[in-house]
Amino acid sequence: MTSLLSDKNKNADVVFTPKDQSICEDILQTAARQNDKDKPLSELIVSTALRFVGTPYEPQTLEQGPAEPLVVNLRAFDCSTFIETVAATVLATKSKNENFADFMSILERIRYRKGLRDCYASRLHYFTEWIWDNQRKGFLVDLTPQIGGIPMKKGIHDITNHRNEHKQLQDENVFRKMRNAETICSRRIFHVIPKESWRPTEEKIENGDIIAIATNRESIDVIHVGFAVLKKKRVYILHASSNAKGVVLSDMTVNRYLQQRSYRTGILVARLKENSNKNAS
Repeated sequence: MTSLLSDKNKNADVVFTPKDQSICEDILQTAARQNDKDKPLSELIVSTALRFVGTPYEPQTLEQGPAEPLVVNLRAFDCSTFIETVAATVLATKSKNENFADFMSILERIRYRKGLRDCYASRLHYFTEWIWDNQRKGFLVDLTPQIGGIPMKKGIHDITNHRNEHKQLQDENVFRKMRNAETICSRRIFHVIPKESWRPTEEKIENGDIIAIATNRESIDVIHVGFAVLKKKRVYILHASSNAKGVVLSDMTVNRYLQQRSYRTGILVARLKENSNKNAS
């Protein structure tokens, strides 16, 4: 990978390959030629996400050692980096930003708490916080409370519970910051639509909505995430799938996906905002 070091501070490097830049610029320049910025946001999200179908699944692409560079990888995704990459691409398109630097700036703002990258602990690791923080930044709206979500709290500390699996947490200062971030997440109320309430909720979901799968597993809030795609009024999920080993449009409905496993307890729904390109500029 190529690493570029900013003159701001030692943690401000960016990691990517020429292929990542080429993929990104091709999408943005094609979108500009087609006037995609004028498309409805829901249509643009789905069409952009579909461009990545077949891209390999790869976990932990953001883990680059003790430092926290901005990792830009459009060649392989996990479920979260897929969401972030598509969102940043769409926001860059809507902002008429056609260059790689603009895309990277938006990606960084989406991925980090308050848009500020400091260390490993500044990354939005837990998806309930990812939604909460990006709503505060004006990029999206959390629809869950409006469409049937019930309030809940949960002890969220999966990362620090597995400290030995994260080399970044061997730094005591980073560990304390991560533990503090988890404590704040654990105190925050979030909303979940129980899978038993899926049917009346389904008709309220639109193409391109972000669907997060809640879990009853201990110490973690969300175990998977993807984009909603509607077919014949049923909702399917377009996602980076570990089982399929790549980005796919699922052949099963979200309802069936939820019912398959008891630990999949419900969903959270977020929607990118039509005017959020102002925040991306």
